[in-house]
Amino acid sequence: MDAWIILTIAAAFLQNIRNGLQKSLSTLLSAEGAAYTRFVYGLPLAIIYWGFLKYFINEEVTWSNFFWLYSCIGGVAQILAMIFLLRAFAIRGFAIGTSYAKTETLQTILFSIIILNETITLMAFFGIVISLVGVFFLSVIRTKLEILNILISLKEKTAVYGLTSAALLGLSAVSYRAAAISMDSKSYLLAGGSTLMVALLLQTVLMTIYLLTMQKGQITKVWDNRARAMLVGLASMLGSVGWFTAMTLQNAAYVRALGQVEIIFTFLTSIIIFKERFSKFEIYGVFLIIGGVILLLIG
Repeated sequence: MDAWIILTIAAAFLQNIRNGLQKSLSTLLSAEGAAYTRFVYGLPLAIIYWGFLKYFINEEVTWSNFFWLYSCIGGVAQILAMIFLLRAFAIRGFAIGTSYAKTETLQTILFSIIILNETITLMAFFGIVISLVGVFFLSVIRTKLEILNILISLKEKTAVYGLTSAALLGLSAVSYRAAAISMDSKSYLLAGGSTLMVALLLQTVLMTIYLLTMQKGQITKVWDNRARAMLVGLASMLGSVGWFTAMTLQNAAYVRALGQVEIIFTFLTSIIIFKERFSKFEIYGVFLIIGGVILLLIG
């Protein structure tokens, strides 16, 4: 099995853990404050990880202008994606906002073509579309969301915010890959680790300024809840190592598409731990994701 596949599945699993931990902070912090814990507590670990790699790999790091440009684009795009998604949630609720945000994988394909001139096979494209349908089944069915509501929302800001969020997530993924491969490093671990460290540093600075300006008091709350927040930072950083390294090795569209298995981990967690029951449509969704991923890997 290729390394990028293992890294992506591990990253998706860790992201599921991070989301669960971050959700536990939702009653204590604002959405932005909870997201901030990923950056501020993940950054020190990312620096240590980079130092560890640099010491043992002992390769000269090339910080080209393209590296800085794409690292900054990726970091800023990821933060803006979060902000737009939160605005979409505020207008029409979680389900409709999520339905638009889930188009991220398709938009990642477009950015891969535009920025890196990377294409995907026809079979892989069908696999991505099938898995995307499966994600819709799992994300939307439980809310009893009707297609009519989605069509109506196309005329509202929800569509703009949701699709913009998805586009920015796609842009960030491709930008991170562009930054990593611009280093022309012999070590994909060092290239991915360098990109992760720089992106987290930028995001931490920007989010700190934002919270100090717009949500005074959140940083103090983040510190007061540091025991739980540090776990979020740890899970987030470990997951990011997987994402960044995988995207250094493989087309970002493939990585993000395979990463949809995260929702299966969430599904299994709900069944095993919380003893929740699911409809046949949600089970269909799981099989669609699995089938789509198989087509993706074959393609």
